[in-house]
Amino acid sequence: MFRFVPVMLAFVVGQASAADPLFRSENIFSPGDRHAHSSSIVECPDGSLLACWFYGSGERTAEDVVIQGARLKKGATTWSPVFLMADTPEFPDCNPVLFVDSADRLWMYWVCVLAERWECSQLKYRRADSTNGSGAPKWNWQDVIQLKPGPAFADTMKERFQTLGVTDGMWAEYAKPYSRMLVESANDPFKRQTGWMTRTHPLVLPSGRILLPLYSDGFNTSLMGISDDQGQTWRASSPIVGLAPIQPTVSRRRDGTLVAFCRDSGGPPARALVSESIDDGETWTAAVDCNIVNPGSSLEVTGLTDGRWLLISNDTERGRNRLTVKLSNDEGNTWTTKRQVEPSEEPGQFDYPSVIQSRDGLIHLTYSYTIKSGRCIKHCVLNTEWIEAGK
Repeated sequence: MFRFVPVMLAFVVGQASAADPLFRSENIFSPGDRHAHSSSIVECPDGSLLACWFYGSGERTAEDVVIQGARLKKGATTWSPVFLMADTPEFPDCNPVLFVDSADRLWMYWVCVLAERWECSQLKYRRADSTNGSGAPKWNWQDVIQLKPGPAFADTMKERFQTLGVTDGMWAEYAKPYSRMLVESANDPFKRQTGWMTRTHPLVLPSGRILLPLYSDGFNTSLMGISDDQGQTWRASSPIVGLAPIQPTVSRRRDGTLVAFCRDSGGPPARALVSESIDDGETWTAAVDCNIVNPGSSLEVTGLTDGRWLLISNDTERGRNRLTVKLSNDEGNTWTTKRQVEPSEEPGQFDYPSVIQSRDGLIHLTYSYTIKSGRCIKHCVLNTEWIEAGK
């Protein structure tokens, strides 16, 4: 059932009063004992919503993991039955990301996990020339994205670690220092060309360039897949290097600076890591801690049409039992307005959010929703007035 806070109106996609605080939520499907995780949501040209996630008995070691999806048609009050979006037989399919390009084509990026190891993941995509309709998209093309970071990849990692002041004394005597191990691995062409994984939405720059945020569990490092030809070919940016910045999410300031917020997979403090680019994503500064609390979990940022930025994340230093949405009036420097989304009714785990702003100005979230009765994907729709009303 939908949860209505604080106005009681029939939920119809594309219809809302911008003046009244609005928040509604619904499970896309009923909670169960299967693993449902890492969702992505997109608005189709006809105003309907399409969501996807991975689903199975586990993650990288479970051969039955597939990509599922569902639609919420414009004017509908409930999501469609779940349908299959992708399945590589006998291999786990994980971390799907949806994107609609300027030609109204639908893209889905995801990874197929090889050898039961995240660092061996294969980056794949599918494209549907028409995004509208019902049921699963009718895919017109599918391929693998091959990235080829060059020798400069290792040089950049070494330089960034020096900038950050990473010293050998940080690591155990019986093991090579962390930074040295990663630089040595970065000199291996096979390792630096494999294992790049998706998590958050691509960002389209004014030039038409598409940036696909990617990360590697093997390197605990991120980079951008760059396409200047509408997704036909891809190349790698320089790496985003720090003490384990992964799963980047990117927004663009008015002066053209790109800001990537990353999940913190390193040690304390429990803060998101931030890196910037002033050359349209080609190179990135060393990733450093910012003021966003992060317990080692995925987060996503998006720029709103009114110029503000919106961030959805686990606003805790430990655990994923709270999910909070925040607004920034100064392009990500501070987040002065926030409101808790979860827990709403009962305790649980709420993580891996995906966020978009639809053309009608509403904000849509999907995220993994785990409570005592099981696990599913939840969808929320809200407006900025609802966030501001929580002050």
